[in-house]
Amino acid sequence: MIPIPTPINEPVDSHAPGTAPRARLEATLRAMSSAPPLEIPAIIDGKAVRTGKLLPVSMPHQHRRVLAQAHEAGEAEVSAAIDGAMKVATEWARTPFETRAAIFLRAADLLSGPHRARVNAACMLGQSKTPHQSEIDAVCELADFWRFNVHFLRKLHDEQPLSPAGQWNRSDLRPLEGFVFAIAPFNFLSIAANLPTAPVLCGNVALWKPSTTSLFGCWYVLEILREAGLPDGVIQLVPGEGPVQGRVALSSPHLAGIHFTGSTGTFKALWRGVADNLDRYRSFPRLVGETGGKDFILAHASAEPISLATAIVRGGFEYQGQKCSAASRVYVPRSLWPEVRDRAVADTKQMKVGDVSDFSTFCGAVIDQRAYQRIAGYQKLAHDSAKVLVGGTSDDSEGWFIAPTLVEVDDPKHRLMQEEIFGPVVTVYVYDDARWDETLALVDQTSPYALTGAVISRDRHAVEQATRALRNSAGNFYVNDKPTGAVVGQQPFGGGRQSGTNDKAGAFYNLSRWLSPRSIKETFVPPTDFRYPYLGESK
Repeated sequence: MIPIPTPINEPVDSHAPGTAPRARLEATLRAMSSAPPLEIPAIIDGKAVRTGKLLPVSMPHQHRRVLAQAHEAGEAEVSAAIDGAMKVATEWARTPFETRAAIFLRAADLLSGPHRARVNAACMLGQSKTPHQSEIDAVCELADFWRFNVHFLRKLHDEQPLSPAGQWNRSDLRPLEGFVFAIAPFNFLSIAANLPTAPVLCGNVALWKPSTTSLFGCWYVLEILREAGLPDGVIQLVPGEGPVQGRVALSSPHLAGIHFTGSTGTFKALWRGVADNLDRYRSFPRLVGETGGKDFILAHASAEPISLATAIVRGGFEYQGQKCSAASRVYVPRSLWPEVRDRAVADTKQMKVGDVSDFSTFCGAVIDQRAYQRIAGYQKLAHDSAKVLVGGTSDDSEGWFIAPTLVEVDDPKHRLMQEEIFGPVVTVYVYDDARWDETLALVDQTSPYALTGAVISRDRHAVEQATRALRNSAGNFYVNDKPTGAVVGQQPFGGGRQSGTNDKAGAFYNLSRWLSPRSIKETFVPPTDFRYPYLGESK
């Protein structure tokens, strides 16, 4: 194979005052904010399809401001998208690896170059991310996915079997036989785009159903892919709320896989739907999902208090706690708690909540009214049954604003320590220093999830203890750091238990799920006699 460029992680623009990237982003935000609502059609076979059934896409931090109107794809449109994908599937599967790779390498450069400010602004406005949170997601992580996935797929192609004398053995990495249904979340534009594009790079075709609340940014990403040369029909965009698109996709005999990020409940429903339709399919669909989390920080008595407090507030409150990996339950030894509590409360009080176009904002709004009401309900639970140390308020008059909330509980099995909240509510349980071993077991057994977790300690023995005891408690485990911020090529991401199938986005493990290897053996000089040596006559 032709050599490919060696990938490096995309550098993060700081958007510091006085820098050119900041000026470009501010100008783009102003232009996008004042523009009329964007019309987002379904895209079927490369053509815009307008159904007239519109889904509004609003700014979370100015919820009366409609950014876009998306045309929902109904049963007929989804069926047409499946038919269209299957029409181009054979040709796309035959497209050489280098050609597919070139499309995504070009897309990465378009994203990180001329389209950087536009995609950042779309993510900020549509998903209420600050400049930093948008930059590390919508630009850097997505560009990393596209570049590193090419690198990982090339390595998989290079991994070939042994060939003894007289034989040539090789692996043919075929795509799956059918289409991949990519169901994307609202919280990471990079994940939303990687869900269809990772299988597509491997030669598959995909139906892409983004979350409605992320459609504004997803539209601009799709435009980049088309500009980079992605052929019509390879990714079919089918906007919608989910049930209709899922019902049609799961009933198709051509369903070859589901690439999903979202709630555990939804993934279970999809899995059951596949099981119910199993006799319809030409092959067993691949199910790859990253789902819920109740991510932890466990501090040992040797932890440095200020860095621990920083890990708590950054890990819990960046992007309003709406990261799959966000810190949600924290275990702090009693000896450290007063200093950690005071610093965490003081830091949280300094976090400005508001419009992300104001670059002094640390927390934007949560994604929509449903999320707002759910998280506000957990705040009420905290007021009623625990001790709210800071925050605990909410305001939906202008945007879906939830104040960063730090809670202390006496019961380590309190609902706030067990249930996924997916918002800026962090709950702390203070344990007796002498009960370290018991606390290790408590961390492991409290939650059904196993996505991310962190141990904070300056005692190497304690770190090793936690690493062993919590081996199955988190698919991404951090030592002396917050449990967020996985980087493609550095920390492949995913978890087990009720957090998903742990197929590790950002690594070759995930790409291998979208391939169906064929082993080919070629014999250069075939035998001409059926007899083996043992059949010879004895002398």
